[in-house]
This record gives sequence, C-alpha cells and structure tokens, in this order.
Amino acid sequence: MNCEYGLPATFNADSYDALVVGAGFAGATCARKLVEACGYKVAVIERRNHIAGNAFDYEDAAGILVHKYGPHIYHTFNDRVHQFLSRFTEWTDYDHKVLANINGTLMPVPFNHTSLKLAFGDEKGERLYQKLVATFGENKKVPIMELRDKNDDELVEVADYVYENVFLYYTMKQWGKTPDQIDKSITGRVPIFVGDDDRYFPQAPHQGMPAQGYTKMFEHMLDHDLIDVFLNVDVRDILTVTKTHVEVRERPYGGEVIYTGPLDELFDLDLGGLPYRTLDMQFETLDMDQFQPVGTVNYTTSEDFTRITEFKNMTGQVVPGKTTIMREYSKAFEPGSGETPYYAILQDDTRALYEQYRDRVRGLVNFHPAGRLAEYRYYDMDGVCASALNLCDEIIAQRA
Repeated sequence: MNCEYGLPATFNADSYDALVVGAGFAGATCARKLVEACGYKVAVIERRNHIAGNAFDYEDAAGILVHKYGPHIYHTFNDRVHQFLSRFTEWTDYDHKVLANINGTLMPVPFNHTSLKLAFGDEKGERLYQKLVATFGENKKVPIMELRDKNDDELVEVADYVYENVFLYYTMKQWGKTPDQIDKSITGRVPIFVGDDDRYFPQAPHQGMPAQGYTKMFEHMLDHDLIDVFLNVDVRDILTVTKTHVEVRERPYGGEVIYTGPLDELFDLDLGGLPYRTLDMQFETLDMDQFQPVGTVNYTTSEDFTRITEFKNMTGQVVPGKTTIMREYSKAFEPGSGETPYYAILQDDTRALYEQYRDRVRGLVNFHPAGRLAEYRYYDMDGVCASALNLCDEIIAQRA
C-alpha cells in the first residue's frame, strides 16, 4: 500500500483523476472500484492517522485485537458486496449472538423461544411460544406492534415485557430520550423472533469476521499501484467548494471528488451543526480467559452504559489468561469538538438542515457525497459498500 503521513510539498491534485476523502468503507470501496474499472489514478486523503474508518482494529497492549470505534459485525444479504469484499479477506465462521442482561438474567436478543421461558418460566413460556407459532408461524421476526394488534391479552403481555425490559431503558440511554419522546412507530418495530435460532442475524447468508481483521482487509483493498493514501491530512486545508466548482489549493479541480466526511464541517458549520449521538468507549483488560458468554451483552434494565463487548468472543483469538472488554456510554455529540459522530439524529428538522448543506453541492457534477456522514443517514457496513459500488457505477456510466 502506497501510504504517506501528511501531504508532500510536491502533491499535485491534477496528477490524479479522482480525490477520495476518507479511507473508510465508502472511500476505500470507491478508490478500488475506480482504479480497476476506469484506470483512474486516485489519491485517498484521510484526516485520521489510520485507514479503515470506524472499522479500524489493532492489537492492544495485551495482544488482543480490538475495535477502536466499537464492535463491527459483518453480515449481508448482498451477494455483490460479499463478492467484492471477499477479494480482500477470508472470513471466519463467526455468528454474532447478543444477550440482554434483564435484572441480572441473560436472555437472547432478539427475544426468542429461550427468552420466553427465561422471562415467564418454562411452562408459561412454552405456552406463549406455541401461541406465537400458531399465530405467526415459526422462524419469523414479528414486530411487537403485530402482537398488540391481535387483541390477545397474553400476546400483549409478551409485547409489553419486551418493550419495557429490552427496548425502553436501553433506548433512553442510547438516544438520550424520555419515554414520551420516543417515536411510537419505532417502538412498534421492535421484533421478537418466533424460533430457537439465537443468532442476532439469523437470516443473513453471509456473516463472519475478517480472518486477519478489518485493518488488514483495508490494506489489501487500498494496495494498488494507482492508489496513493495520505494520512493525517484534513482536506479542509486544501479543498474548497464554491457554487460552480471544486478548488484544491485555490485551483479549480476537474477530476472526480468522492467526499465521505460530514457536509456541515466542510462548510464550517455555518448553518449549524448536524446533530448526532456519540460514544464514550472505556476499554479494560482483565486477567481471565473469558468475561461473558457472547460477544455483546446489552444492559437493558440497569447500568449507565449500554453494552459490554468482549472482542475475543467475536474474533476467536486465543490469548490465555487475558481478555479485553469495552463498555459503551452514549452521549450527545458536540459539533466541532473533535468527537466521533456515530448515529445521525434523523428528524424532519435535521433532515431539512442536511438538505440545505446538500443543495450547495448538488449542482457540482464531479462532487459526490458518499457514506453515512456525507449522506447523513445510518448504514450498516454492507450498506455503505453497496452504496459506494452503485455510485461508482454511475460515475463509470457517465464516463462511457
């Protein structure tokens, strides 16, 4: 991989057919696709001191591979995405499982057959399960709204239990909202799983973890003679967007620009900052082989943190006598603070503010916002990759 820290004095944007801002999923996917499909020479400009975006992983002081920005669990239904990413990594056979700590008892999430018996006792739990099977069929995800719509007291009891013990307090912590502020349409979509499969993504045909980690996968993706990567570079120091064109170092730039950063920051937040939730992640290495039975335990009825991740449970790494866990604390994001924006707060007013920023670049045919920050939306990893591949299809078609 051709990689430098900082921009050399000899950097000339005009020697590149495309500038990609950001070395995460959107940026790396676009860079690789454009060099292979078009023969473009591409500069990837990254503000951080590493590639891989929020999927960046590294070995900590105990030698344990951890995810710096929180757990990233690969899963997809998209064959095109899986085929593309599989060129740069092999996958483990990891199936993600999540437990909820409900008043001290660990129950599978989404709520399933096992959860029902743990919550209501074996006899009643089995009776409720058989009623769910008779009503909805087996091996199906069912939103709790549909349980309530049946006007059956026992199904309503299940819906209420899941809402109060799996969803409510966890969501209050995650989004900083009181119960009356939580959108009822979101509440109603909380699912249960009518079945015994305790995988978090039971129907995803492709899931696992990169065998050597995400960072190594990105190294392979960006390892091409026509890709140059520049780290520790804030693109705002060299790139300016006007109403009619893009400038790099005060000279018009006619190549393609794939921009994966926050649009509001590109314009110095002059219309106001877009709101997000961010996370305070606290890592702790423990002198034991294993702390918890699965990769993620959500604390849905207690604690100030939302969940604990144990990385060895996800990666399958063997490090005797040591394990690293991470607690996540959700909080409001302060624009311009240097914090990492994780979850866009999607409301009518925030979408309207985003569209005001988006309108400023809509007429620039060579400027392409890509990814969850630039598009101000939530994506899973595979969704980012799929969107980036589709964007490249459009660029390639316009070039033809």
